Amino acid sequence: MTELFGVERTPQAEDELERLFEFLVEWSETWEELDQAQHVLHQLRTGIKKRLAENPRAYRKAGDGRRTTRRELIAGLGSTGHVALCEILPGREVKVLAVRHQREEDYH
Repeated sequence: MTELFGVERTPQAEDELERLFEFLVEWSETWEELDQAQHVLHQLRTGIKKRLAENPRAYRKAGDGRRTTRRELIAGLGSTGHVALCEILPGREVKVLAVRHQREEDYH
């Protein structure tokens, strides 16, 4: 079995996930939509971590591609998706630097 990478989120990435959750809660009109907001947040956190732990080099190079350790993972959820910017570090570690909705212009 292949050794997994350790994955951590920066405070900025965590703030962006919380911002997404607050946005979803703000637009929720029913208890079911509130539950869905919690589900989306959970799916993003666990899905990004699981996929990066398995093979962070499988995802596209970020920016101009010259920095081979910086990658973007697209995490789709239904008809929308989010992009996680990450940095592959020495020692089989990955740091999630930022998370944004796929339709946002740039990371916050």
